Amino acid sequence: MSFPLSNQSCVPCSGNVSPISDPEMTELKAQIPDWQILQDQGIPKLQRQYAVKNFRQALQFTQRVGELAEQENHHPAILTEWGKVTVTWWTHAIAGLHRNDFIMAAKTDINFFSGRLVNQSQLLEEEASCRLTIKESDC
Repeated sequence: MSFPLSNQSCVPCSGNVSPISDPEMTELKAQIPDWQILQDQGIPKLQRQYAVKNFRQALQFTQRVGELAEQENHHPAILTEWGKVTVTWWTHAIAGLHRNDFIMAAKTDINFFSGRLVNQSQLLEEEASCRLTIKESDC
C-alpha cells in the first residue's frame, strides 16, 4: 500500500532522471482527478484552475502555494487573476512530468481546501464578534 501523494515529499531532481512513464502517469493522475495533463510546446504539464471570490483571496492562495513550493524546493508557474488562480506543475530540469509534480498538485489541493476551511471559520468568528459588539444591522 502506498501513501497518498499529499503525504509524500519531493525528492531532489536533476536533469539525469527520466520523466515518468505513461502507466505511472495514469496511476498518479487518478489520485488528482481535478488536474489536467496538457501539452505546452511538446512538454506535458499538470494544470488546475482554482476559483476564488476576489483578487485578495487569489493573492492569499498564491502566497500559500509559494510557501509550499519553497518548503519542497519545487516551483510551479502561477497565474493570479481576479476570481481565479491557475497553477501549473512540471519539472523544468527534465522538460516533463516527475512524481514530484503529482505530489505538489496533491499538496496544492490540500492547501486550497484547508485554507478555505480556515477562512470560513475566521469569517464565522468575525461575524459572531460583530454581532456581540454592535447591532446586527451594522455588521
